[in-house]
Amino acid sequence: MPFEDKITFATSGLDRAAHRRGDALALLNDPNARVVPVWRGKPLVDADGLVGLAADHRVFADAVADPIFLGLDEAGPRFARDVSAWDPGTPVDLDGFRDRTEQQHPGLPAGQVFAELRAEMTRLSRRDAELAATARALIEWHRIHGFCANCGAQSTPAQAGWQRDCAACGRHHFPRTDPVVIMLITHGDEVLVGRSPGWPEGMYSLLAGFIEPGETMEAAVRREVFEEAGVRVGEVGYLASQPWPYPASLMFGCWGQAETTRITLDPAEVEDGFWISRSEMEDVFAGTHPRMREPRRGAIAHSLLEAWVNGATETR
Repeated sequence: MPFEDKITFATSGLDRAAHRRGDALALLNDPNARVVPVWRGKPLVDADGLVGLAADHRVFADAVADPIFLGLDEAGPRFARDVSAWDPGTPVDLDGFRDRTEQQHPGLPAGQVFAELRAEMTRLSRRDAELAATARALIEWHRIHGFCANCGAQSTPAQAGWQRDCAACGRHHFPRTDPVVIMLITHGDEVLVGRSPGWPEGMYSLLAGFIEPGETMEAAVRREVFEEAGVRVGEVGYLASQPWPYPASLMFGCWGQAETTRITLDPAEVEDGFWISRSEMEDVFAGTHPRMREPRRGAIAHSLLEAWVNGATETR
């Protein structure tokens, strides 16, 4: 699609070098190797973007596990490491979507801070965004999958962070990715938008939902839209995808043709929803719409709606 290169966290062409994962920790001896510290899901950034440090930097005294190999950048090997054991002594400030605080480690110069990725994602380069998203997703997977799903024994990281092994039963476990459909549902010159309960005032987006076991992407689009909004969808197609490390989703951006327009909301899933015209959506992006504010920049919903407004999607 013509807008794929604008999607945040989309591939940057990083060589993930899976064949090196068995001995990747040896690459830490490369003088060009850099390790991105991640504190409680927040990568280290500065005014220029993502910050990578030498493997022996004092910040890693607070590391809770070995580095995770991200891949081979043109400048050298790239790793990430969890430093969540460090206690900054200050509380975070959650607004329901992200932590607005930044943490300054005493071993780092002014301007290098741990910051919420959702607040930084749109200013990162494509390479930095891919590295940061991969790092965050893998570190979170290790955090919540410390025990074998087969026998319950504690598992250990392997393959430079891309695997966990259980010594008790011999099972190998691999990072999970949850498939999600997010739907650009149109009827004529209108698109369907909705908001979840608890979202900030004026925040609307495209409907979305997880693909269930044994279900196709197309079937998931039709099921989710009907369950959430009571709208029947006919033809369905694929547009673009986005890795979304919150905590580990792959968003499949789809289009669908609505066969009905009456909206019957499931209030547990969607607090409000309505059809909005292309000209009204232009007002949304201009910041002048009275009901809906611009979707979050960096999310695939923003890219899909912007492409639809510009006539760049393949919907009929």
